[in-house]
Amino acid sequence: MEVTLISLHWVYLLCILLIIGFMVMRRDTTILCIVGIFVLGILSTQSLHASVSGVFNSFIYAIKELLGTILIISIIVAMSKVLQRTGINESMISPVAKLIRTPALAFWIIGIVMMIISWFFWPSPAVALLGAVLLPVALRVGLPALAVAMAMNLFGHGIALSGDFVIQGAPKLTADAAGIPVGAVIEASVPLVIVMGAVTTVSAFWLMRRDMRSGKLTAATGRTDAVLTERAEHESLPAAPSLLSRGVRRVLAVLVPVLFLADVAAMYAFNLQGGDATALVGGTALLAMLLISLLAHRGRGLEQATGYLIDGFLFGFRVFGPVIPIAAFFYLGDSAFTDIFGKVLPEGSHGLVNDLGFALANTVPINQAIGAVTLTVVGAITGLDGSGFSGISLAGSIAHLFAAAIGSGIATLTALGQIAAIWVGGGTLVPWALIPAAAICGVDPFELARRNLKPVIIGLVVTTIVAIFLI
Repeated sequence: MEVTLISLHWVYLLCILLIIGFMVMRRDTTILCIVGIFVLGILSTQSLHASVSGVFNSFIYAIKELLGTILIISIIVAMSKVLQRTGINESMISPVAKLIRTPALAFWIIGIVMMIISWFFWPSPAVALLGAVLLPVALRVGLPALAVAMAMNLFGHGIALSGDFVIQGAPKLTADAAGIPVGAVIEASVPLVIVMGAVTTVSAFWLMRRDMRSGKLTAATGRTDAVLTERAEHESLPAAPSLLSRGVRRVLAVLVPVLFLADVAAMYAFNLQGGDATALVGGTALLAMLLISLLAHRGRGLEQATGYLIDGFLFGFRVFGPVIPIAAFFYLGDSAFTDIFGKVLPEGSHGLVNDLGFALANTVPINQAIGAVTLTVVGAITGLDGSGFSGISLAGSIAHLFAAAIGSGIATLTALGQIAAIWVGGGTLVPWALIPAAAICGVDPFELARRNLKPVIIGLVVTTIVAIFLI
């Protein structure tokens, strides 16, 4: 198949390379993405007002595509707020605390509980949910605070967030950029998430036990008595047991997990995926938040429920504010370009990214190994901004391009780029993304990042090798 590349293709490719370069230098890419959209508009329409309007319309397009993801995360955070405020979170976790008897048990139990809670509540609220209750228990049995922070990071911000099987915010972004269904990305990510999670956590545990025996890792390692300049945004609010009786708290502590387990059962029973699955979880979280708010605050329940929602939306848009301009640019690589600027691409074009992929296939010998290594590197680079989410649209777009050149493996490449981006930037390696867990555990975020570095690199190398055989 012959593909005609015009100036629009080359400008789009140049913008991608510049975005990667900016991310490597840890510079913000928002303005660059906006300029890229504007320049593409000028080239395609030769109209100043159409190009300016195109920038705004591309944002609207991106927000429409991301709105479900923003809403679900906002609602989950709102529910976590009311759980913290009423003390239900402590009742939910207290039975687990009784199982922690040794440092090894503390590491694995805290990690696994963090992973499970993060699937349903997202990692940032889960850190607050766990920190106040399980940290003192772990310290009492001899697990250093730095190791507690490692467990929460690797299992929550690593395993749970990189797969994001329940809320499906991450796979939604990458799937849209790659032009494939969300279910395809989730299915392809399962073996990669398992390999990455197992290799990284086992490596981290082995290194932790080695350093504890040698005395390099102690209760004082990484601890800081100074007040951190930036406290965790979702540090646990003081519980107010008087809002609910102990019996009611215990009933609700059982009811909330049961509701979400029922959601998971419904997803399998009715084959709910993507937006349908997200809507089910979001509706359940919203109704649970309203019920608990009304029970806890009684006459002020309506007003308090609105306050929790506002807190959730503030968090959601704060997280996704930097994502919208970047996603707006990368959506132009597919059908969004025609929707915003009209039918200006050459006859027979399948979109900017597809065209570049076909051209690449005809000129450069791209194979599975080169594709997998490139997606891991690109994903890791996009994670350097510390959010983990802002650049995964780029990973999906490049996966689309490389899969077109290879002829297969688009879902695996997309999932690999997503996993690399979130493990690096979602809260395991970049120090400024580690602040929530570091602040709650009272450790230095830079020391925590250093401790996570070797296990995460080992995991990425092994996962990339596995992906090569799956493409």
